[in-house]
Amino acid sequence: MSTYRLKNLLSPRSVALVGGSPRQVSVGRAVLENIGKAQFKGQFGLVNPRYAEIGGVAPVKSLDMLSFVPELVVITAPASEVPAIVDQAGRLGSAGALIVSAGLGHGPGSLHEATITAARKYGMRLIGPNCLGIMIPGVSLNASFAAHMPGAGNLALISQSGAIAAGMVDWAAQRGVGFSGIVSIGDQIDVDIADLLDHFAMDHKTRAILLYIEAIKDARKFMSAARAAARVKPVVVVKSGRMAQGAKAAATHTGALAGADAVYDAAFRRAGVLRVSDLRELFDCAETLGRVESPTGKRLAILTNGGGIGVLAVDRLVELGGIPAPMTEDTRRNLDAVLPPTWSGANPVDIVGDADASRYAAALGVLLADPGNDAVLVLNVQTAIASAADIAATVTEQVRAYRDRHRSWAKPVLAAWVGADQKIVESLSGARIPNYPTEDDAVRGFMHLVRHREVVEELSQVPPAMPDTFVPDAEAARRIVVGAIADGRKWLEPVEIKRLLEAYDIAMVPTYAAADVDEAVAYANEMFAQGATVVLKIMSRDIVHKSDVGGVVLNLTTPEAVRVAAADILARARKLRPEARISGVIVQAMVVKAKARELILGLADDPTFGTVVVFGRGGTAVEIINDRALALPPLDLQLACDLIERTRVSRLLRAYRDVPAVKENAVAMVLVKLAQMAADIPEIREFDINPLLADETGVTAVDARVIVGPPQRKFAGSGPANFAVRAYPSQWERHFALKDGRRIFARPLRPEDEPAIHKFLRHVTPNDLRLRFFAPMKEFTHEFIARLTQLDYARAMAFIAFDEATNEMVGVVRIHSDSIYETGEYAILLRSDLKGKGLGWALMQMIIEYAKSEGLKTISGDVLKENTVMLDMCRQLGFEVKPDRTEPDICDVRLKL
Repeated sequence: MSTYRLKNLLSPRSVALVGGSPRQVSVGRAVLENIGKAQFKGQFGLVNPRYAEIGGVAPVKSLDMLSFVPELVVITAPASEVPAIVDQAGRLGSAGALIVSAGLGHGPGSLHEATITAARKYGMRLIGPNCLGIMIPGVSLNASFAAHMPGAGNLALISQSGAIAAGMVDWAAQRGVGFSGIVSIGDQIDVDIADLLDHFAMDHKTRAILLYIEAIKDARKFMSAARAAARVKPVVVVKSGRMAQGAKAAATHTGALAGADAVYDAAFRRAGVLRVSDLRELFDCAETLGRVESPTGKRLAILTNGGGIGVLAVDRLVELGGIPAPMTEDTRRNLDAVLPPTWSGANPVDIVGDADASRYAAALGVLLADPGNDAVLVLNVQTAIASAADIAATVTEQVRAYRDRHRSWAKPVLAAWVGADQKIVESLSGARIPNYPTEDDAVRGFMHLVRHREVVEELSQVPPAMPDTFVPDAEAARRIVVGAIADGRKWLEPVEIKRLLEAYDIAMVPTYAAADVDEAVAYANEMFAQGATVVLKIMSRDIVHKSDVGGVVLNLTTPEAVRVAAADILARARKLRPEARISGVIVQAMVVKAKARELILGLADDPTFGTVVVFGRGGTAVEIINDRALALPPLDLQLACDLIERTRVSRLLRAYRDVPAVKENAVAMVLVKLAQMAADIPEIREFDINPLLADETGVTAVDARVIVGPPQRKFAGSGPANFAVRAYPSQWERHFALKDGRRIFARPLRPEDEPAIHKFLRHVTPNDLRLRFFAPMKEFTHEFIARLTQLDYARAMAFIAFDEATNEMVGVVRIHSDSIYETGEYAILLRSDLKGKGLGWALMQMIIEYAKSEGLKTISGDVLKENTVMLDMCRQLGFEVKPDRTEPDICDVRLKL
């Protein structure tokens, strides 16, 4: 539903421009001329009531005077006229509008609100306002005021900046790179980044999607669309504002560590989006992804005529996590047979400075045939001995021949010709060989390919809603938090925190709250009896960082020492912070673990992405050391381990010298438990454990702070309202019986169900497939099925049904919400031999129950008139059935919830 009518806007058969201007230096005139220069193949009309002729085109006075109804209306008229134009276009039946005009404002009573209201009356989609426009080379449409029109290709660009989009067009013209579409989204009045990700993910002409992002409005919708798109093709993003910090001053260490850009970085990683640092890297990424497939591994063979540049390439490769391809004896012998004895004898394969085209060809042939590498990088430094152009021509011919022999899949070949002229660049680009100005850029390009392959593998994992290795006492924990909020408190007391951690099976040192010196001594005596040493800490809701007021005293071993220390702590705190509310002191058993590592773990609240999990090196200097990594929950053990591995302190968790390794998965499990706690108790705003001591025996929390408050619903739908990524909803697993007694197990669809769906489709008749997909379906590609199975349960849900006796798939029902989360469009398909046994009814009941729980207002669907069985079932379920206004063979079915 997020792609509803987008094809009409991005591949229209008819276009009208409203507001073209006779002024040469104007947006309206530039858009008109660009549409003309691109030679749009469909019907085109110009609307302007003020002029009889503009740029050689005779306009009509209003949209209804055109001889056709335009699918796409492009608006460059003054902002005050936009709502009326959209309303008229909607009445006529236009699918949508591209609003280039700026100045619609925001908020109640604005032109922005009036435009949205007008569009929604007619189901119109809107791109813009305040944007550069769109460029769709495949249909010869340039509805923009960019200086150039890109050539046709397989890259899609979605940009929040018109200037960036225009710059990409200029770069593409120089490099011979083409686009399937360029969309400048402007203020995203309706169509947003997520909608366009959905569209281009399904577009067979698009091989990779490039994003320029300044800020994300709806994080859950973005994450849903980005994760789905990244599973089927590379998605690359460059985001501005990397150095901006969060606006609020964070009260906890984890809050301070979770800077705004770091959260975006974590979100992109979780979504499977490849992040690059600047436009040059985005261009290089486009160069790579637009031309070759991802390799099966990360072993790179490097062929060069210069030893120095080859070594630099290896250095960068290793630094970025790649592997210099090892050289087998067979490969070395084969290279010995065709190269002079002065070649390097190793990778990089340095064929010496006097190498000509034939020597390059001989060495490249051996490397392409070598199964020990996953890709080949060809480097050339120009010399006066051999023609760089001749070498490039030979390499391109050899790569073409290699690809012809390996049509199903060929290993990637990349190139860097240092100092190459434009003809060499054109020669390599013409052969679809990614080429770069330096070896550094080329290696980065290779690693982008590697990262995309890794992303696809990572995204196939489904984090569980609840880790099955522990059962927390969520209700007890929730009572602690709710009680504190009811008491008007923002911070939990130390004893409350200990009980909270115990409810989630996270060990913490013995902790007691003492109201005065005498009570502190009494608690300390209990610990001394157990052979423990004591720590005292100031207890105050207003003193967050205890060490700032000398509020921590360690290594207390006698009652008298405790008495003196407690008195000193209280006196010092009252002197340094006279306004603070002081409740007494915290008495803890001191944990002395000489070989334990100090870590910090916690939760932070981000205004865009909701709850974030933070991990890093702990202690009092955490912000200064700044060794931390972030992840979006929910987490499973694998995701938690990945979070840990992204920090420098992770290396200290392994064994070194006489220090044993930290107990396996002990730290990761605490991260999983914290993420689950955040899901169960959204009232927890910030939480840090600092330090968490970790050694070979396990982990122990020494100190922790928790900020609580009324829950804030950041995202629509069910599930944790503070999570941008929804967990696998195991609560929707169901068992039921059919009329014939067959037992059925239904559950939410998972990515790994793709093989089951392929097998299931073989049991569906061609006619049933036609009724479901509205066209004969002869083949179901991996991309098509992957699109159906790759759900993250935020905007779409599908329930898949299995016969419990045979474990064979027997049916599936799905629903996808619209972009404003009000209406869900459903679809259902059953195995043909099981129709009439109650399976369809049961699955429809499930999807209706689900839609109600999500807060959707309506379920809708399109059903062919001849599909009388489905129409009858819809009527029995309470759906209203009406003929479709535009398609006589289709009925619109609609159920108000």
